[in-house]
Amino acid sequence: MRRGAMLDLVLSNKEGLVGNVKIRGSLGCSDHEMMEFKTLKAARRAHSKLTTLNFRRADFGLFRDLLGRVPWDKALEGRGAQESWLIFKDHLLKAQEQCIPTKRNSGKNARKPAWMNKELLDKVRHEKEAYKGGSKHR
Repeated sequence: MRRGAMLDLVLSNKEGLVGNVKIRGSLGCSDHEMMEFKTLKAARRAHSKLTTLNFRRADFGLFRDLLGRVPWDKALEGRGAQESWLIFKDHLLKAQEQCIPTKRNSGKNARKPAWMNKELLDKVRHEKEAYKGGSKHR
């Protein structure tokens, strides 16, 4: 509190995430004071749903065709690197939206990268087991 004025603003990325805000005394010799607050459980329980591109169901033929139809010489003529990149990126994202469907991952699958398939997971698991087994014998 500074001369009777309290800053009562706590920033978070979700509404209702923070509650029970209290002032908890001075911070050393400073005129600033510590604040205590609780993160509310109900707001944290929401499962995050990650949307990823589903490359297994992608139509790469159409993707190649859509990008091949763009008259790149005319589209990029007289443009700088930054502007050319933005034009290319715009065409690429539009083609991606049309040709590569998305899928929702939640729970356990949301924690691993999209490229991490069962075969790679098995190899990683095997390496971890071999490492653990090797460290026991030392």
